[in-house]
Amino acid sequence: MSKLDVKMDKAASKLSVQMNGTIDEDVDFSQFDLSGNQAIEMELGGVKSINSCGIREWIKWMGTAGSANITFANCPKVIVDQINMVDGFLPGSAKVSSFFVPYYNDDSGAEKNVLFRYGTEFKEGSVTPPESVKDEDGNEMEMDVIESKYFKFIKK
Repeated sequence: MSKLDVKMDKAASKLSVQMNGTIDEDVDFSQFDLSGNQAIEMELGGVKSINSCGIREWIKWMGTAGSANITFANCPKVIVDQINMVDGFLPGSAKVSSFFVPYYNDDSGAEKNVLFRYGTEFKEGSVTPPESVKDEDGNEMEMDVIESKYFKFIKK
């Protein structure tokens, strides 16, 4: 049984897809039809993990979208890592509209995911992180990623 919850909502020529859970060997994307849509918005904020079998199924499923313009929104780190590492994970017709960047404070141990949005914190070829990110106690936080690797998909 799949540990992934997928909700699909079609309005005119746009399909909205919201995902929550784990993309793994148990996922069956064949029940979710992407064909025949001009635009698809993938809301991925609820994706917790993905493994190699899930990646294979994902790439096959994305191939069924045809020439649709696909937008990936609220991508968690697990999705950004796959976009950067796996050729074809982000289809050629797809764009990332927003993604999360993990931040950390060494002294307090606080962690926070900061949403980077297209046109604000990033655009084609460049990233402009917020000047300051603070935890709940006002402690300065730093990015918990290797920027050259994590933002690789933007630089392409």
